Amino acid sequence: MKKTLLFTTMIFLTACSQKAVYDNIQLNNRIQCDKVPLSEYDACMERASKSYEDYERQRREVDES
Repeated sequence: MKKTLLFTTMIFLTACSQKAVYDNIQLNNRIQCDKVPLSEYDACMERASKSYEDYERQRREVDES
């Protein structure tokens, strides 16, 4: 599964915008949340549901620090 995700991500990196790649990765992350223990599900979904805009804002804040 990880190899498939990596391959898919590499294809998207060359063919799509960064936002599309991020959205695809987050979708795959949400699918993976179905496999974690129920006690971790909500936290997993919260991490996997962060919008691209929030991700970019946080990334820029870290870069500026």
